[in-house]
Amino acid sequence: MVKNKKHFVISGTYSTGKTTLTTALSNLTGIPLINALSAREILTDLYPGRRFQDMTASELMALGLKRFEERIRAEEQAVEQKKGFISDGSVLNEWIYGTVRMKVGINPGSTWPHRVAKAITGMPSKPFMKKYLNSYGTVAKAHAKEWYTDIIHLPIEFPMDPDGHRPVSEKYRTLSDMEVIKSFKELGFKPFIVRGSIQQRLEKIVQHYDLSVVMDVDEAIEKAQEQIKTNREAVSKRIIEQYHEPTLKEKIKLMTKY
Repeated sequence: MVKNKKHFVISGTYSTGKTTLTTALSNLTGIPLINALSAREILTDLYPGRRFQDMTASELMALGLKRFEERIRAEEQAVEQKKGFISDGSVLNEWIYGTVRMKVGINPGSTWPHRVAKAITGMPSKPFMKKYLNSYGTVAKAHAKEWYTDIIHLPIEFPMDPDGHRPVSEKYRTLSDMEVIKSFKELGFKPFIVRGSIQQRLEKIVQHYDLSVVMDVDEAIEKAQEQIKTNREAVSKRIIEQYHEPTLKEKIKLMTKY
């Protein structure tokens, strides 16, 4: 593939501000934002009523594959239009989130009895899961090396947003952050580490890459926050409408099915 435009990836783990920065940077520069369904949107389509913290390994694999498909489709559309793109995360995210789950448990945001039950029932499946994730990683890394030009990494600077959208632990978050940046470096990228407020991050990126802007920074941020709020409210409404409290029998089944 000929890279005649910039293909930016806003990299980082859960709750580092990727979505806000990606959306605001797109508004600020006019570079197209990758328009792929979020994991929460995919969840409402594939598994209506299910919570992330209750999902089985096979369900999480399906979610990751669908997210991978969404990213590839959206990136291809942007490349065909020859406008470059800014991506919220990358094809490496779901793969790394899977490998880290193999280390800390597939439901890191659930209760400890749930995690213990999953750890025990998952023992026979782990060898296959590791082989599957190795294969997934080979494909994801090949795509990343071929399609991306610049990696902007957001380190962990603050605790997770307590909005319930990020059903993972801080340990999971720390490990996945380390793995994401390590993987990009192994692929030959030199991630540009950006810290600070959203305003500071945007100003550093524009200056570092000498990007043209089409609006004021504050306007780009305000517009991004409104876009994200509208989308999340719509998705949250769908999740609430779909969800029902599991019965005791259903809870036991969710805990004991890997």
